[in-house]
Amino acid sequence: MGPSAGSAAREPPALRIANLTAGYGGQPVLKDVSLAIPAGEWLALLGPNGSGKSTLLYCVAGMLQPTTGEVELCGVSLVRDPRRAKHTLGFACAPERLPGLLTGRQCLEVYAAAKGLRQVDAEVLDLMERFAFAPMLDRFVDTYSLGTRQKLAVLLALLGTPRLIVLDEAFNGLDPASAKTLKRYLRTLVEERRTSVLLATHALDVVERYADRAALLLGGRIVKDWSAAEVTALRATEDGLEEAISAVAAGAA
Repeated sequence: MGPSAGSAAREPPALRIANLTAGYGGQPVLKDVSLAIPAGEWLALLGPNGSGKSTLLYCVAGMLQPTTGEVELCGVSLVRDPRRAKHTLGFACAPERLPGLLTGRQCLEVYAAAKGLRQVDAEVLDLMERFAFAPMLDRFVDTYSLGTRQKLAVLLALLGTPRLIVLDEAFNGLDPASAKTLKRYLRTLVEERRTSVLLATHALDVVERYADRAALLLGGRIVKDWSAAEVTALRATEDGLEEAISAVAAGAA
């Protein structure tokens, strides 16, 4: 049985971003971004290449220090208490950032130890089997295909039952069966465990079928945030989210 309405109202959001500005080499990429994801919600972050999606995810993961603003994970400041904040986070790094000189098994063991786990979660092992990843466990990561690296990055992100899962184009390179498995797995976590998901993606079918909300990032700013009710309504229209994005982008130009 889920939490009562009163306890849910008191629960801090899985992610709160307030007035965030960030960039590289003194050049801002994100400009005064504010965003919140409550517990048990899947938010899809949309936007063209170069709009700042990955930069925003790096700030959420603590990989990039913002110039100004605040990031909180489950009510804990990422600046003031990064270790405790990151304990609630599962971040799937870019496939090319995985340690190529380790095997898949070694990666899982190292990441599990870093999260204070004595062993890899049983549910992660189950997903690994459904991904048909087991035959790759003792091969070196630098021999993996893109899709196999994506699977490993996702498995690593799911270690330790994180409250917030952050994914950057996680379906790129996945075969159709594995992509379907991951979509359904994430949806189950959202609905049954009140896990939250932040997914940066270009795949509108994922958004329309699985996400609760969608936010559009253009030029480093959130220019539109579609509520769960609005996303549901868009599913019933002929052109759906694609036409809505085009209309917002045209108005912002």
